[in-house]
Amino acid sequence: MWLLGLVLLADTIRTFTLPLSAAESLTVTVAGDGDPVVLVPGLIGSAFGYRRLVPLLTQAGYRVIVVEPLGIGTSARPEHADYSLTAQADRIAAALDRLAVRGAIVIAHSLGASMAYRMAYRRPDLVVGIVSIDGGPAERAATPAFRRAMAFAPWIKLFGGVSRVRRKVRAQLIKESGDTTWVSDAVVDGYTQGAARDLDATLKAFVTMAERREPERLRPHLSELRCPVRLLVGTAPHDGGISQREVGVLAEALPAFTVDSIPGVGHFIQEERPEAIVAAVARVRS
Repeated sequence: MWLLGLVLLADTIRTFTLPLSAAESLTVTVAGDGDPVVLVPGLIGSAFGYRRLVPLLTQAGYRVIVVEPLGIGTSARPEHADYSLTAQADRIAAALDRLAVRGAIVIAHSLGASMAYRMAYRRPDLVVGIVSIDGGPAERAATPAFRRAMAFAPWIKLFGGVSRVRRKVRAQLIKESGDTTWVSDAVVDGYTQGAARDLDATLKAFVTMAERREPERLRPHLSELRCPVRLLVGTAPHDGGISQREVGVLAEALPAFTVDSIPGVGHFIQEERPEAIVAAVARVRS
């Protein structure tokens, strides 16, 4: 079904590289017409991860803009860039400025939600609402587990390379899902496409992410968000995603906050129940 959707979009969908500086460029995908909806992937995501959602949003009358943050998807991977979440939020804002986008609803998955929260208080003119897909108020680009894993990054290429990365990603997608039937060889290839292009650059960028500290904490600024935030959480047991403590932080700090529980799905709601995200966008817009 999603293949048919992409075929129908073929005449209007555009994917291009948007340079922000000599070393930094982001991959952007634009489709449809109407009010803007900006999609931000998580750490292992890309525009590919939204392939089922984009056709539904364009059919609902939205202009969809997928912005892959630096080091994520097929965007550039400069080794010594600032990979803090604050810098990533500012880059997404710069991309929207270049595209003349204002007043967008931002859909962000996992770590991408923390970038969206930061952009919303730093550039409120860009964001009229946020739909967070299982994403909390992260204060660093890498969890402690991610940082420990990156200590072994130099060995990944030596012992298995891209094949090992694909096996790890497959295992992670399955572990973090309710219904795992969507995890096929083609899907794993899509999720690892960016890493496979240049594994060395990917590993170096991830190591830099793991080491980078934020210039300012997010939580003291959450109360400054004036736009509604809708958090989608799958009810199926799954790894990854937002903790109950983080949900409490958002509920206490955000002026307009709602939680939608999506039955039977896990961390990748855009894969298992993309129509639930479209419904959440409509609620935020109303």
